[in-house]
Amino acid sequence: MTAAQGRSVSVVIPVYNEEANLPLLIPRLLAVLDALDRPSHVILVDDGSRDRSLEILRALADQHPGRLTVVELSRNFGQHPAILAGFAIAAGDVVVTLDADLQNPPEEIPKLLALTDQGYDVVGGVRQARRDPLYRRVASRLVNRVTGSITGIRMSDYGCMLRAYAREVVDLINRCEESSTFIPALAQTFSRRPAEVAVRHAERAAGASRYSLYRLLRLNFDLMTGFSVVPLQLFTLLGFITASGGLALGVYLLIRRYILLRASEADGLFTLFALAFLVMGMLMVGLGIVGEYIGRIYQEVRGRPRYLVRRVYGEAGPPLRLEEGRAGGGAPRA
Repeated sequence: MTAAQGRSVSVVIPVYNEEANLPLLIPRLLAVLDALDRPSHVILVDDGSRDRSLEILRALADQHPGRLTVVELSRNFGQHPAILAGFAIAAGDVVVTLDADLQNPPEEIPKLLALTDQGYDVVGGVRQARRDPLYRRVASRLVNRVTGSITGIRMSDYGCMLRAYAREVVDLINRCEESSTFIPALAQTFSRRPAEVAVRHAERAAGASRYSLYRLLRLNFDLMTGFSVVPLQLFTLLGFITASGGLALGVYLLIRRYILLRASEADGLFTLFALAFLVMGMLMVGLGIVGEYIGRIYQEVRGRPRYLVRRVYGEAGPPLRLEEGRAGGGAPRA
């Protein structure tokens, strides 16, 4: 047995209303894992689905005893808390995350494992020739660039959940108790040797994406406020610039009025109105940024569970840790 064959693999899949995709996903995924010729296990986390997803997952677990574990959460907590619930019981030397919508084909998993076998501890997929709507592609590029600039975490594709994590990175993530987090970025901060690999991207086999433009914007805010204080620093700098501009304008008006002896024109009133609206707009933006940080502090202080496990189906292999994770992060997928 080679070293690669001895490294076990756990695959964690968050599931929310994917009844049409699950019967297609599981056979393809198990075929890929069988071809790897190494110990493997699949953990499917039902994130409060409202369709027949849980029923289908339970049937699949019965059909493949010892290979599938189904974790039922008490309600919809969101994609990242669902993944954390899977991480809590994943025992593989390498843990792979995968969405259930088949847009990232499971056949791409060996590409990630080939790099983990070379010693990379975090391997991220980079979607090629994306099959998403234009607004999502544009929003994704914006998130990638803005978030990378603000947080200093360099990833080519923040939105791709086809990723592989070494055991030590998963253990560090499990030790974190922050209420709201973004797993790929958090793993990147723990990684000593990260890598990326191009992966195929397919159209959704069935159903519709739960990530609206609003949710993408929320994701960007979570990333910025969760991994950097740069937005606060930028707003402070902007405040100094605005105050300096206002002082300079006041000095200019005094000189114009009392030294140059020129009365102010009536239309100058509209200029002052414009400046007032500009300053008020910046103040509102700043309050919003400060509110984001205060909201995160509030979530931490409450200390509510990040997820609550209602029941586990199927043989899990390793001992299950069903004590709840801490307070829920990320907007629930609805």
